[in-house]
Amino acid sequence: PVRATGIFARRSLQLLSFALHMGLRSLVLRSSAKVVDSEAQPLDWNLENLAEKECTLTLDLPDIPTSDLEAPSIKWLLETSTDPEVFLAAARVVPQVEWPLDLDISDILPQLYDIFTSCLDSQQQIIPSLEEKASACTMALSHLYHGRVLQAYPDCGEFLGRGRRDDGTFLQVLTSCRRSRRTADHMMLQTTTNLCLSEDDYFFWFLDSCPTSDLEWLSHSLPYHFLTRRVDEDGEKFATTVISKLLSSPSSPSNQIIANCTLLTCVMVGAQVDKRDMVRIDKSSALPRLRESLLVQFQKALWACNGGEPDKDSTDVARRAWNLLDIICRILELAGYRYYYDAFESFHTMRTLESCRKIYLRARSSEQNDPSVLLTALQNALHFMFAAANVSRDSDELWYASWVLQSESHSPEDFDWLVDYLDFIYSDDHEVAYDILLLLGSMRVRCSPAKQRLFIERLVACMDSDMPLHLRHAALRATHSTREEIASINAIDDALRDMVLTKLSPAILSVVCPHPSTTPDDDGTDSPFDYHRDLCYLELVCALARNSDWHPHLSGDRHLDRCICMIPEYCVSRSYGQHAFYIAGILLRIAPVQTSDTSLDSVTEQQWWDVMRSAWNSLPYDSHKTHNFELLVLMDGTKKYMHIASKSDLEQLIRGVDRFLERLEREIQMKRQWQEMGLEMGSEMEGLEQGEGVTIAVKELRTAASNVLESFGQQLLDPKL
Repeated sequence: PVRATGIFARRSLQLLSFALHMGLRSLVLRSSAKVVDSEAQPLDWNLENLAEKECTLTLDLPDIPTSDLEAPSIKWLLETSTDPEVFLAAARVVPQVEWPLDLDISDILPQLYDIFTSCLDSQQQIIPSLEEKASACTMALSHLYHGRVLQAYPDCGEFLGRGRRDDGTFLQVLTSCRRSRRTADHMMLQTTTNLCLSEDDYFFWFLDSCPTSDLEWLSHSLPYHFLTRRVDEDGEKFATTVISKLLSSPSSPSNQIIANCTLLTCVMVGAQVDKRDMVRIDKSSALPRLRESLLVQFQKALWACNGGEPDKDSTDVARRAWNLLDIICRILELAGYRYYYDAFESFHTMRTLESCRKIYLRARSSEQNDPSVLLTALQNALHFMFAAANVSRDSDELWYASWVLQSESHSPEDFDWLVDYLDFIYSDDHEVAYDILLLLGSMRVRCSPAKQRLFIERLVACMDSDMPLHLRHAALRATHSTREEIASINAIDDALRDMVLTKLSPAILSVVCPHPSTTPDDDGTDSPFDYHRDLCYLELVCALARNSDWHPHLSGDRHLDRCICMIPEYCVSRSYGQHAFYIAGILLRIAPVQTSDTSLDSVTEQQWWDVMRSAWNSLPYDSHKTHNFELLVLMDGTKKYMHIASKSDLEQLIRGVDRFLERLEREIQMKRQWQEMGLEMGSEMEGLEQGEGVTIAVKELRTAASNVLESFGQQLLDPKL
């Protein structure tokens, strides 16, 4: 830290300022612990219908001894320096350094006020030549006053003295700035004055064209207002605007500002924060904890919004959360993703989804003449669900987006309202329709039988060639999630069965076959082959092919042709995707019974071998459980076409078989250990028996491949060959 040791000459001012700022930077780079303050009082946190305990936010920032901070040195400079430029340099850095609660600043507050008044003329206007000094005093006084109020809380008092109430003193400072047309300090002074006023006397909160530095200061100081309950509804909107402006800035906000905004949002929605944590300048190292606390607290507040009636909550927390819905996702996004599985336990997907359902029902109720506000809030609430669960809405990532529902119980009926919502919105708002389909597809859930027909109809509509490509892809992903039900067409009524076969089947194909008038340049993702899209499609068709009732339609609707044209793309030596496995499963299921299909006749013997060989490169992890039939026919098909294999092909095949055997035997060994320990295995016992049978068959295949490979060596040694 900076140490003042004598009278500072003017020529040393630049060095002093540099040292002060370097001291600040060293503080920013330090990590920071927290001990719970026994004096910190809980907020009024009695949200109805919430069984969970209150959320206490701890940042775990390491303590920094006051003697190691810059604040004592700057305080000494402000109190003792007679050099105006040294004083000015010290006053400017007041908001940039940490002022611990155990540092006594009671004397410096009235001193700063006196220095400000020394900058006024007889008309109580700021002398033009002293404007810079007056402004620095105003900022330092406002910043330190916030700390003094927090230091005293829950007690209150007058900290400026001078024979009047603090609000009167700040009003005088504000009046002088106005008379001098010094608008730069108005927002800061009015914010500080509101910290002095009673609830019924708050100033109008406003944000004129203030600089980013003032917004950043507000992000640090506004939590003081919420913790001390010195804020009204206009102040809540003011704080929301500050957060929005900072996080939507063209230049990316620093982690320090993101942490400030996240903490401010946490406090707004009812989190309790230790006072000693709140005064810390740099809270960026606590961003993971801040994000987790915000997630927990915000979802509670959203539950309390009662489907769009937040004013029924007496604590104001629900109303604040409702007003923050349009920026909450941006906050969570900037605060960073959670990487640990246990963190997902804090997000209750089904309960939050139920809150969304209530918003939807209220928006659709007859009492809502204009449901647009509620529908916008509903979309924001769904986006919050995606952000909180780390499920990306990026259309490039929808193929592998998935949810962790933990042990939350749910039934198909819980998702019926989403089908109604899709039916209501899909033709008018494609983005919302995308969100709904992404939600259903990534959760791998299904609606009740009562909504199946409507759901299929809307899937077909969203796959239409006139729809945006990302919506068509989301519809394909949602169809993939219900593939088992769609495959069982003999278990559904005739009308729905007819629609699935005549409308859904060709619609599915249309998504993976680009329109003839479309080129890859028109849309970067609408190309003849797309790795993730095609894998989703093949897994879907493979499930359908398990039911022989589907075979004529897979052929007649040209799904087989599509699978065959994928062979050169995905069944090559360099490909390690699972596409070849599903292509093999589809073709091998249909080939023995589809005698009239000419498409299969076009598959050459070399192509059959390419499919068999490539399928072993990357088998699905659970292939020996859920794809037992495909594995058995794959082994038979591999043996059938092995005679045309080259030496390198056989070596590649054996490597793939060995990888699968190693994985399978490791799992069988683990299950045997469970069995020896007497653990309840249930369905795992059947899986053990299946796995042992598959292991024997795969070893036989390996032996056959090794024998053929050995014959290559014999051919080289035999001079007659």
